[in-house]
Formats: sequence, structure tokens, C-alpha cells
Amino acid sequence: MEARRKNQEEQAPGNLGKIRFGKKTVLIPEMNRSTALLLAATFRGFGVEARALETYKGLDLGKEYTSGKECYPCQVTLGDILYFVQEEKKRLGPAFDPGQYVYFLPESDGPCRFGLYNRFQRIVLDSLPGLDRLTITSITTRDGYSFAGILEKDKALDFQKSGYFAIVVADIMDRLRWRIRPYEKKAGSADEFIETSLHHLERTFQEHGPNKAFEKILDEVVRVVEEGKALIDPKIPPKPLIGMVGEIFLRTHIQSNQDIIRLLEKHGAEVLNASVAEWGNYVSYDALRSAKAQARLNLKQLRFSPLWSKLKEMLGFGIDLYYKEYRQEQIYKRVEPVLDLIGDHKISHLEEVLKERDLFSFDVATEACLSIASIISCAHAGYNGMVNVYPFTCMPSTTTSAVVKPVMSELGIPYLDAPYDSSIQPGREAAIRTFMYQAEQHFRRHGRMQKRPSP
Repeated sequence: MEARRKNQEEQAPGNLGKIRFGKKTVLIPEMNRSTALLLAATFRGFGVEARALETYKGLDLGKEYTSGKECYPCQVTLGDILYFVQEEKKRLGPAFDPGQYVYFLPESDGPCRFGLYNRFQRIVLDSLPGLDRLTITSITTRDGYSFAGILEKDKALDFQKSGYFAIVVADIMDRLRWRIRPYEKKAGSADEFIETSLHHLERTFQEHGPNKAFEKILDEVVRVVEEGKALIDPKIPPKPLIGMVGEIFLRTHIQSNQDIIRLLEKHGAEVLNASVAEWGNYVSYDALRSAKAQARLNLKQLRFSPLWSKLKEMLGFGIDLYYKEYRQEQIYKRVEPVLDLIGDHKISHLEEVLKERDLFSFDVATEACLSIASIISCAHAGYNGMVNVYPFTCMPSTTTSAVVKPVMSELGIPYLDAPYDSSIQPGREAAIRTFMYQAEQHFRRHGRMQKRPSP
């Protein structure tokens, strides 16, 4: 594994990898709209010109340069950057300079194809005239998504703290939307309110993020939640609670998943999607877990020099995980007295769930660890159904489906697989209507948890 990692790093071209932003404009692909907007605003607060890319308008361009064997999000994100270049050329004409832009595309280690998006897209951009000068900058799970080497040394750690805070606040905004929309007094008011609030929070993060004035940001978040609460009609009775898990891009990118949450709501659900922050927490947890395992092996073999290195890694990743969990809990505790938004779980809890039933192992890694454990946890907590959203042919999510289907059948809780590519499946809504009928029957027989845990 280490040899493969080093080989990948050695083969990475000079316009791909941990490359400093400098004075260039940073282009952030939109996986989740709330997250992309608040991260871009945080970057701007630190003096980095950043913008969230328009998404899904360039899907045909993405398909033109792919074979169909790639992961669906790879087609979407490639299309987004090619569409940006196309439109920017039209806007600027001869003044367009690809060298003035940096495409920010993180990666992950392990068997998921996500780890190769940036390398493949680098090949595509290099094949087009002049676009070899458009840099792709990546952060990686190998060092816990550290920004060291990308931002100036005195800014990197502060940005990581503010950036993570922005991700959790974006999760809060999404959960507020899903809490309001099934019960809104006026149709469309939730979406309109959240969009306006996000733009306000952009300015808040741009102003207070660099100073780590998190209390001031939290004051604004609480104010937004209080205003959002007023949009809820208390006369509308509770609805079946549906949890959603799966591959992080597909479950959060509403264009790619054909807005499945809204479709579930149309047929009577209240939906809670797994958070974006969950992945950041998992990266730190998994890195700490790996460092511990390697430290034990070095101790067993009396290799004291590498042991010391792994102990330092354990300390670093341990502090990182503690900080993330502390900040996340702080934010949810501030909004909880205002509105019963669902909190988030700790990754250690998910590993305990897997160990208890011996269903899967964190040793295998990938999002299957999170999805399988979340589905089982929510099933026991009182959810009325679970949905697994993922790209067609996604290995971790297909594994999730194979593991949890018999368990959910045994528990008598509705479960739905929702794989997506760019096609429109004519039977999709019929499957969701059937699933929601089952969820409604489960809700009538068993009710639902009032104090609801997160998926």
C-alpha cells in the first residue's frame, strides 16, 4: 500500500497535487451547494479568491471525454470544469488565461475511484489547447486533508478550523431545510429562506472566519434557525422519518440524484440525509486508527524509530478528531434549544455498531463502513425506512446493499436502493411510492422517535 501511494505521488505531474493557490482564482466543484458556498466564502476571508462552480450544465461535455465506465460523479465534475472554461472563454475572449485558475479537487485513498478523478481529469485538461496551465490542487485523506503546502504556513491551520466550521454550519442549513419543508406553511418558503440565509452566512464567514470568531458566527446561525422555525406549520402532524445514506457526492448533489429528497417528501416523508462533516470526521478517525495499528506493529517488532513517528501521527490525528467532534457538538448544542434539529453521531459509535453485529469491519475502509453502521443504528433508533443513494456500479454502496438487505428484512424496516447515472428510470417514482407506502405502514404501527439520532 505504501509503495503504491509513493508511486502515485511520483507520477503526479507538476500541475497536479498540493500546489499553492497563490493569487489565482480557486474553482470549487459543487457537490453540496451549502458546503460549496460557505467554503468559498471562507477562502475569500483568508484572502483567496474563490468561487463555487455552476454544476450539471456541462454534463454533455463530461460525457464527451469519458467512456461511461467512470464513476458518475467523475463525469459530472469533469463537465463542470469544462463548462466553466467554455463560458469563461466566451465572457473574457482573448483575455482568458487558464493559468489564472486553480481547480480544487480533493481525493481519497483506498479502492474507491474517487482517488483517481484528479489524475484522469488532469489527462483530459492536458489534451485540450492551453488547459495544461489550469492547475488542479488536491488535498488527500493520507494526511487528514491538511492544507499545509497549499496555503501559507500561518494560514493553513486556521483555515482548516474555519473551513470545518463552515462544513458543519452548511450541514445545519441543510437539516433546517429538511426540517421545515415537509411542514412549511407556504409552499416554497423553505427553499427561498435557506437560499437567502446562505448568502447572508457567506458574508458572515468571509468577515469572521479568518479571526475564528465562531461565537459571532453561531449567533447568526441561531438567528437563522429561529427565523426558519417560524415557517413551520405546527398543525401538520409528524410524518414518517426516512434516513438517507450512501456515496457522499450522489446523496448530496441534488441534480445527480434527481432531487430524491424532494420526491420522498412529495410522497409523505420527512428525510434526513447523512452529513458532509461525517466524512471529515471519518478521515481523521481512520487515520488515527491506522496510526495506532502501525504503532502496535512497530512496538511488537521493536522498531523504535518508526514507532516514534507513528506516535506523533497518533497525537496529531487524535487532536484533529477531538477538535472536530468538539466543534460539531458545540454547534448542535447551540441550535438544539431553538429547534429539534437532529444531531450527528461519532464515528466511534458506528464502529461499535459494526462490531456488535459482526457485519463489516473498519479495516476494509470506504463509505460502506459508515453506511452499513448508520442504517443499522437508525433502524434500531426508530426510523421508518432507509434509502441508500449511490452511483451505478459503486463498489462500497453495492457492498452496503448486500450486507444490509437481509438485516433490514429481518428487522421489518423498509429499505430502498437508489443507484443513479444520468438516465431517467421510468420505474423510479413507482419504487419510491411503494417504499413510502411501506414506511407509512411502519410509522402507523410503531410511531417514530421524537428525539431522533442522526443517520
